[in-house]
Amino acid sequence: MKLSTKGRYAVTAMMDLAIHDRIGPVTLADISQCQGISLSYLEQLFAKLRKAGLVEGVRGPGGGYRLAKRADEISIANIIMAVDESVDVTRCKGQKDCQQGERCLTHELWDDLSQQLYDFLDGITLAQFANRPEVQKVARRQDERRARHHFIFRHDAA
Repeated sequence: MKLSTKGRYAVTAMMDLAIHDRIGPVTLADISQCQGISLSYLEQLFAKLRKAGLVEGVRGPGGGYRLAKRADEISIANIIMAVDESVDVTRCKGQKDCQQGERCLTHELWDDLSQQLYDFLDGITLAQFANRPEVQKVARRQDERRARHHFIFRHDAA
């Protein structure tokens, strides 16, 4: 399975948002600059994330985006699915028609792997990942390079 840039960038942008959300709305331009993701691509991703109810826009001076839910209520799988990505590794995309319209010999293996990948990603929240020391270290380094305000994310997930 290879997660496309759409899924990777969506997770990266949401992590950036989760880490900086408590200091106020975060602009897409700020995420773009800090994470090296094009602004137009972020706009497309955030339209989907907003439609899925994961982010909300704040208008006016000091506006930007913020999480629409608490970080401990948003799983990595939620983000990936919101941008129309899939964690399905079957050749037939789960349709069970992988071999001339019928299930192939190894369909169940790849289907089980797909479910395990989904369960793994669904079991990790933004809060859990943002609290990892290595993630905090990278966020601090990025913020220092961009002279960006950094908020140490601390959320004790229940």
